[in-house]
Amino acid sequence: MQENKRNVTDLTIAEAQMAFKDGRMTSTQLVQACLERIDEGKDLNAFVTVDAEGALAAAAAADAQRSSGARLGPLSGIPIVIKDNIHSAGIRCTAGTPAFAEFVPATDAPTVARLRAAGAIVLGKTNMHELAYGATGYNGAFNTGPNRGVRNAYDSTRVAGGSSSGSGTALGARMALAALGTDTGGSMRIPPSLNGVPSLRPTQDRYSGAGVIPIAKSRDTVGPMALAMTDVALLDEVITGETELPNLSLHELRFGIPAEFWLNLDEDTRELAGQAKAKLKALGVTFVELGESGLAALNAEVGFQVVIGESRSSMTEYLEENGHRMTIEQIASKIDSPDVKWIYENWVLPGKFPVAQGELVDVAPLYDSAQAVGGGRDKLRARYNEMFDTHALDAMMFPTTACVAPLANDSIYEEENFRHLIQNTEPMASAGLPGINLPIGRGSRTGMPVGMEFDGRRGSDRRMLAIGILLESVFGRVRP
Repeated sequence: MQENKRNVTDLTIAEAQMAFKDGRMTSTQLVQACLERIDEGKDLNAFVTVDAEGALAAAAAADAQRSSGARLGPLSGIPIVIKDNIHSAGIRCTAGTPAFAEFVPATDAPTVARLRAAGAIVLGKTNMHELAYGATGYNGAFNTGPNRGVRNAYDSTRVAGGSSSGSGTALGARMALAALGTDTGGSMRIPPSLNGVPSLRPTQDRYSGAGVIPIAKSRDTVGPMALAMTDVALLDEVITGETELPNLSLHELRFGIPAEFWLNLDEDTRELAGQAKAKLKALGVTFVELGESGLAALNAEVGFQVVIGESRSSMTEYLEENGHRMTIEQIASKIDSPDVKWIYENWVLPGKFPVAQGELVDVAPLYDSAQAVGGGRDKLRARYNEMFDTHALDAMMFPTTACVAPLANDSIYEEENFRHLIQNTEPMASAGLPGINLPIGRGSRTGMPVGMEFDGRRGSDRRMLAIGILLESVFGRVRP
């Protein structure tokens, strides 16, 4: 029975829909199996709120519609989860912080509304790095198990990654078939990479940002993750209405290899990434060695400067637009995570940013320089375009994270760990490009998942998804 339950919750969306159609399974049975997996995995701290009653009612309604012969949406009866900084009507939305513990949105964020309109069933809201301000998910608020923070689906002594921590863990542990998260500097790629599931960070502003508790409006985006890349593409189609997926072959693909994104790799990541590159080359993929691309250096002048420069104004605007009767200072006073509290108190609230030797300066001039026409962000985007054009590249390819999931303990708060996790994920976010995380296997030493990232031209989201689907046929899915 246990094995059967695992098999049921390991289905892709297409497989589940076929089982519904053939009468081998009902949506109620699938939702019940997911809820049982959630209950069994309480120690992973993946959820803030589980709406079992609402999910079962929605499943019964989907089953009734199917029995009546009614026309069904592409996600009819499919259980999904939503990161807890995205509004879902009638379910509290905490952003992983005590200040929002009692906030219950009256309406869905547009991204959630589109999934529900297509028939998706929201199981609940997933835990996250507090206020989305981190890459580990080591958050003590709203834990359902005895240990601190969201834990990895493959090893509960390790972190899940952040900030879309619970969404990544819920899928890795097969508690749902799909999820929404958000990404500011890596959060739609780091947890999926560390938990062995595919995902998309869409081109900036391609998805609506309404109904999202923000970090920085010009960097934040909602994104989809699922158990298979075809499902990620389906979620993207439902949200955007874009249906085209180009037909591609391996021998026509050209991937750029930026040298600095292949540095500092741990043994499992280095081994699997090297094997993945060799396998694709043998199958006809062309690789262009770019040397040191300059992308990381250009990003260092604009990345956190933009995030810190927008954090206060973005949160203040959100509070005002959504009728919250509290200030950003009141939010800061209730922060649980020491790393997030420190950032708020030292950088966000005073509007400061560290430069040489840790000296704090006003962030406003740095932000203005980054955002100006011809400024730092434009230079970063221009460098990406130059490399795509010069070498006729389909994507940049590199390990999503330089390491497998680190151990979960208080040392995770050290800046070195944060920098290691986001080493490769932030530059494209600063540039507003689309990128996918694709699992390529589990390490021979740790048994932990390793992901490969592919970043494309602005607006090439559907092509990137088609590349992901093609490459997933080569590497297979990482099994639970």
